[in-house]
Amino acid sequence: MNREPELIARVVAGDRLAARELYDAHAQRVFRLAFRLTGDDELARELTQETFIRAFAQLGRFRGDSALSTWLHRVTISVVSNAMRKVKRFRTREADLDEASLMAVETRSADPDLRDKLHRAIDELSEIYRTTFVMHDVEGYTHEEIANVLGVAEGTCKSRLSVARAQLREKLAPFAKEWLE
Repeated sequence: MNREPELIARVVAGDRLAARELYDAHAQRVFRLAFRLTGDDELARELTQETFIRAFAQLGRFRGDSALSTWLHRVTISVVSNAMRKVKRFRTREADLDEASLMAVETRSADPDLRDKLHRAIDELSEIYRTTFVMHDVEGYTHEEIANVLGVAEGTCKSRLSVARAQLREKLAPFAKEWLE
């Protein structure tokens, strides 16, 4: 029997034990999604907490049109997107010219393995493509679930996934040639 509607009502009424039970039921998947989107363990932990803070504050507005997990993942995407914009602005402001040139030299001199190149290529995808790719190919969400979380049509998800895969193939093609030699 699905206890979520009862737990949601109890959380809205201020029951901390019910909040903990909902958190325990969903935190691992929320964390995994945040981690896959950020690539940073500590940041993903912070964003998981932020997701639940925001979700619990807005839980009274949850209508139940979709599964609670779908709604939570929509909140996660929003929290991560906002945080990543802030992180990018901060990093852009804080990196001085010496650090930038040092980082460029380290990147050129290193010869990372396929996993590192794949992570970098995924990180370079624009947000809409990266989110769709990570949710589908890494986390195993269906197109229907992704469409519900992102609030777009299933066809849009399929199209975005196709574009993301094509961009990854293009970015990884030079490495594939090296690897096959």
